[in-house]
Amino acid sequence: MIKTYYYNHKTNTMEHDVDLSRLAELLADPESMLWVDLYNFEEKELYYLARIFNFHELTVEDCLTFSPRAKVDKYENYYFFLLHALRYDEEQDEEILLVQLGVYLGTNFIVTVHKSALPSLGKLALVCRRSSEICVKGTEYFLYSIIDGIVDEYFPILEQVTNRIEDLEDEIYEQPNREITDEFIDLKRTILAIRRAISHQKRIFGNLIRPPFPLSEEIKPYFSDLADHLERATDTVDSQRDMLDQILMTYNSIITTRTNETMRVLTIISTIFMPLTFVTGFFGMNVPFPAQNHYISTGIITAGLIAISYGMVRWFKYKNWM
Repeated sequence: MIKTYYYNHKTNTMEHDVDLSRLAELLADPESMLWVDLYNFEEKELYYLARIFNFHELTVEDCLTFSPRAKVDKYENYYFFLLHALRYDEEQDEEILLVQLGVYLGTNFIVTVHKSALPSLGKLALVCRRSSEICVKGTEYFLYSIIDGIVDEYFPILEQVTNRIEDLEDEIYEQPNREITDEFIDLKRTILAIRRAISHQKRIFGNLIRPPFPLSEEIKPYFSDLADHLERATDTVDSQRDMLDQILMTYNSIITTRTNETMRVLTIISTIFMPLTFVTGFFGMNVPFPAQNHYISTGIITAGLIAISYGMVRWFKYKNWM
């Protein structure tokens, strides 16, 4: 589906669903701006836009195939960006889903290409239907608005992951079980997926010394703020990773301590029964012993076994072994 939003600088108005066959006329005024949003599209729609805008075939291929790496390419009359938004669903096997977004940035036009709906673009579309406050600032600011909306969606996801880590930290002091181990694995995979998505886009937009495209002076503060948000998101992910590693170490220590405690108790029990087993085994091999035919011998032997056990327990307690 193709949606168009055109800011007419001469009349200071927004026009919707404009005829793209008038593209040369629409782009004649450098102060005007055209936004074409292609979503839930068929290939023929993408090839149609590529033909009228003269987009390179490699960019079309990038839009049709998924790539987990964000990038920016420079062409003669435009820049092509490949970005990713995050979708988080704890109930799915793959908790983090990357939603790919292709962006063509020209002097006075911007084309966005995405298969799935993006809330950040939905908000921009709503603003463009009502006013020209974003389009009037040009394509650079519009690109910033797109990326800023994507980055803002990172933080609620990061907050949910942090809450899960804190809940897991409370659970590890209870009885260890298979669910806790699975939760560690799921969180580790989720954090790594988030970090990869953020780090790739930080690589592009976090370096203001060598920006991916020339920035005007009035737009630089916005991208500086964007770089700060990406840096903060990266720091949060790194903190979560370190926190999870520390919790895992604590969890392993708890399991090791509990295992050692169990082994200590079992060892004490085995040690106590060793002399008892020896005595009963030795005299159980038809070895005669005094008064073996008298009933009192059973009581004496039983009392002796109890005395041995009691003495060993007192000795273990004296040595603080139990």
